[in-house]
Amino acid sequence: MPLTRRRFNQFLVGGLGLALAPITLAELQEGRDWRAISRPQSEAPEGKIELLKFFSYGCPFCGQLNQVMKPWVEGLPDDVVFRRVPVSFNRSAWANLSRVYFALEATGELERLNQEVFDAVGQRRERLFTEQAIMDWMDDRDVDMEQFSQAFHASRTQTLVARSDRLQSRFGVNSVPTLVVDGRYVVVGEDARTYQDLLDIAEGLMDKAREA
Repeated sequence: MPLTRRRFNQFLVGGLGLALAPITLAELQEGRDWRAISRPQSEAPEGKIELLKFFSYGCPFCGQLNQVMKPWVEGLPDDVVFRRVPVSFNRSAWANLSRVYFALEATGELERLNQEVFDAVGQRRERLFTEQAIMDWMDDRDVDMEQFSQAFHASRTQTLVARSDRLQSRFGVNSVPTLVVDGRYVVVGEDARTYQDLLDIAEGLMDKAREA
């Protein structure tokens, strides 16, 4: 990660079998497992390690990783701060999906509908790319439409979308999903066979960040 579509197809097929043995910090190899960020940046408080997940609702692999990550994130150590970063890659349709994420977060509906949005776009191929399609979809799911519409159009939401895209560019993230540890290390996972392999690499990089 980041992975090409061909690599992801191989990765998903491999994911049907056994995962690799958990990787240790000593076994991590730069280039194969991770790469360094040339201009490190972390917004975590002092003494904390920031874990970022770059994603888009328009990416079906992101939805699959989200399901695997949910229980894993709940078990992360107390010194890890997890944050999701929706990105658009300058696509207007994906920018609208980023606005969906921040609007759901602002209205308290994120945990209820997060995976459902992934499944709608990534599995059922529902085209939630225009404002009208998004509003109709949300209305069908008993969302407070006045609150959601206000959050969707809020200047703060636009600012957050632009900020996320700038961070994606700064870290050189060119595909999703991508994990970044402590604003220093990007998970590559060239030999990863399952999503859990990628999470194991991320855990190793957390240990590396603690030693830094």
